[in-house]
Amino acid sequence: MKKIFILISTAILAVGSMIALVHYIKMDSFAFAWVLNFMLMFFVVFFTEALKSQFTSAYYQEKEWEQGGKIYEYLGINFFRKLLVWIGWEKIIRKSNPVEKNTEALANLLYRTKKSELDHLIILVIVLGFNIFVAFKFGLLKSLCLLLLNIILHVYPIFLQRYNRPRIARALRLSKRRRS
Repeated sequence: MKKIFILISTAILAVGSMIALVHYIKMDSFAFAWVLNFMLMFFVVFFTEALKSQFTSAYYQEKEWEQGGKIYEYLGINFFRKLLVWIGWEKIIRKSNPVEKNTEALANLLYRTKKSELDHLIILVIVLGFNIFVAFKFGLLKSLCLLLLNIILHVYPIFLQRYNRPRIARALRLSKRRRS
């Protein structure tokens, strides 16, 4: 019952916040795009945390077309990883969630990649909806901020999770074998 209350409350607060955002900030501005993305990150993290999903869907498994991560490397994932280090994001994340060298930590890290990917995927779809609306209402050029932030803040983080997950899964399998 508590889980349902949290999910419904979070959804209501998110919708109410988006309505207020649309009312107070011009939808075709960079400020709107920026606030929308980070506001959604805040709410979606609470929402998916309350779901407590095990993420067992085949969606999270590596696909043949991903070519062992080569497609992501071609699309610039290594540059994006360097960018995260350069802006200090990696340091912030590692401070609150340090990488440990044990099986439980690897299993948790694997779970976190799935949760993070779902978080970014939900936000990507919502922002894409706003992006399409702004493109039709105000013109393609006015929707550019939404599009660029959606790519930087959600598409590449999804790519990063999909790039890292097979490597973490492989390390987890090796760790379990060594343990037994």
